[in-house]
Amino acid sequence: MANIVLKKVALSNGEEIAYREREGGEDIIVLVHGNMTSSVHWDLVMENLSERYKVYAIDMRGFGESSYNQKVTAIKDFSDDLKLWVDKIGIKDFTLVGWSTGGCVSMQFCADYPGYCKALFLQSSGSTRGYPYYRLGVDGKPDFKNRIQSLEDMYQDTKRLAVQGAYDTKNYELLRQTWNMVIYTDNQPDEERYQKYLEDMTTQRNLAEVYQALNIFNISTVHNGLTEGEDRVKDINIPTMITWGENDLVVTKNMTEEIREDFGDKAEYKELKGCGHSPLIDDLEQLLTVMEDFFANVNLTKEEFNR
Repeated sequence: MANIVLKKVALSNGEEIAYREREGGEDIIVLVHGNMTSSVHWDLVMENLSERYKVYAIDMRGFGESSYNQKVTAIKDFSDDLKLWVDKIGIKDFTLVGWSTGGCVSMQFCADYPGYCKALFLQSSGSTRGYPYYRLGVDGKPDFKNRIQSLEDMYQDTKRLAVQGAYDTKNYELLRQTWNMVIYTDNQPDEERYQKYLEDMTTQRNLAEVYQALNIFNISTVHNGLTEGEDRVKDINIPTMITWGENDLVVTKNMTEEIREDFGDKAEYKELKGCGHSPLIDDLEQLLTVMEDFFANVNLTKEEFNR
């Protein structure tokens, strides 16, 4: 079993960031989790990724063991925390892996701070044009004509309130039903691991803020229906891999196509067969193979470039 250690560091902005560290070689991988999760949910990847890699997984502000002293208002808040964190622990020239919301954070980081990452791996990532959030209609389905506009509206949203209520009351059964319905649609973690994940979910303190940050996120060149594009994809000029599970019920095929369109031929794409939003559980072996092949190709390309 890989030796994974939980550590914490204080940032200059008053936040304390928790992170998990696994020893390995000189090749550094940084894992950024998604919404409703934390570094805890990367455990299988950290336990099974080749030992040639030194692996870090952070808890973003307001998740897991990290602090939440100042409310986030945009995805950039998370990526700025990430910049302070990597400077604090002294790492550079790493590959950034972002899952879901973490994909948006990772794209923002790479656009804002060139020279830190040597490669970007997007796993079931939110779009370059954000993740739109709609109110539920009378039929219980998203009303695509009624997009939430403000954080104040998000605080009152019925779907958000239901999840928040499950957090507040530690209603693990409701959270389990939710994840079995939209994330663990095929495979599920073993019971001990699943319970650990459920307990970790309830540590999140920024649910509404994250939903709204995703809702307004837009680093593309087009208007996303709520915000103008900031045209920042052009600033990401490192090897990039976009992956998406063919059965994903959280990130749609269309959102993934938006990322592919915005990156163009700057990025590779792999569709993960038989996987939903959590390939970590659906097919860990397939995910690790795609990851490690990409990491190895990045290193090979870099070696050829330096010759």
